[in-house]
Amino acid sequence: MFAGRTLVLIFFTLIAFSVSAQRHRTKSQLQKEKQQNLERIKETEKILTETSAKKKNTLGELNALNQRIDDQEKLISSIKGEVTILDSEIGENKDIILALENDLRKLKKEFAAMLVAAQKANNSTTRLTFLFSAKSFDQLVMRMKYMEQYSNARKLQAEQIVKVQEALGGQVREIEGRRVAKNKLLDEELKENDNLSSLKKKQNTVVKSLQKEEKKLRKDLETTKKAVAALDRLIEDIIREERERVARASGKSSDRDVALSSSFEQNKNKFPWPSAGFVSQKFGKQPHPALKNIVVNNNGVNIQTREDEKVKCIFDGEVSRVAFIQAMGNIVIVKHGEYLTVYGGLKEVSVRTGQKVSTNQEIGKVFANSDGVSELRFQIFRNSTPLDPQIWLRNM
Repeated sequence: MFAGRTLVLIFFTLIAFSVSAQRHRTKSQLQKEKQQNLERIKETEKILTETSAKKKNTLGELNALNQRIDDQEKLISSIKGEVTILDSEIGENKDIILALENDLRKLKKEFAAMLVAAQKANNSTTRLTFLFSAKSFDQLVMRMKYMEQYSNARKLQAEQIVKVQEALGGQVREIEGRRVAKNKLLDEELKENDNLSSLKKKQNTVVKSLQKEEKKLRKDLETTKKAVAALDRLIEDIIREERERVARASGKSSDRDVALSSSFEQNKNKFPWPSAGFVSQKFGKQPHPALKNIVVNNNGVNIQTREDEKVKCIFDGEVSRVAFIQAMGNIVIVKHGEYLTVYGGLKEVSVRTGQKVSTNQEIGKVFANSDGVSELRFQIFRNSTPLDPQIWLRNM
């Protein structure tokens, strides 16, 4: 019986430890996500402040607000996840406390019965009668051992009661600590929900303001389309020139180009981002953020950042072209075997055509347009096929 009680106590302790360890892993992940979200919010806030300081109600401000709202929703989601885990932990603690209280009642009841029996047995006449009524010496020895074991059992029972009481007290303190943590998180969630509501109101104001400027937005869109078309022609020229070069070299790519292409492919999902900031326009066909029924096609991603933000090459290669395109700024195109990476929207360029470049080498800085928006246009091509950069770059 006593061994059984000890096993029950050990069982609950092990279960509590195992669940706690599992929860802590999940909680640790959520806390890490929350910290990452807070860091992203801090960065987006800087971009939003810089963008809106020069001119209010721009597409750049709207993009920054959209990103800020997305970050805020992720932050609230991580907080809710932590609250859910704490709720679960509190429920488990309550179950353990209930089991320990039940165990403690039984232990005390058994101990009380043992004390009554011990009081009767401790009478010297009764003890002597019990011992000397043995029919043999062996039986006498066995009765002496039994009385010793009975005495030890009482001590063990008392120790078990103390251990269970200590475990119960620890569980009660733990549950109170988790309740405090939960209330703190709930207050935090309420505050962040208020922030989210405020951001959405601001977003709605900017959208309405932009919709009133439809004529200007359409004109800007046409200007951008012309700049993108010029960039596409430039890339086509580079691809054609490369094909002609390979044809002159007996139709085979150099060993260095083959090795570089293979190495580029092996680093898929591992490439560093070319600049800090957030993706303001994704790859492929995307709805215009303010104009209804307008779809914009993007051969790469636009990364909105701060003015003069450093732009870095994502992998070893050779600069194929440095050019300037009206309304897009300076362009740097880097060749990595049969792959090309394109960096557009640069204010300054620190490399030249034909120069060998390495991973994370600075190639220029981002400029801000007339609306105060700083945006890097980044593209990846395999021969003439555009690829989604977010599939190739590591997770932010």
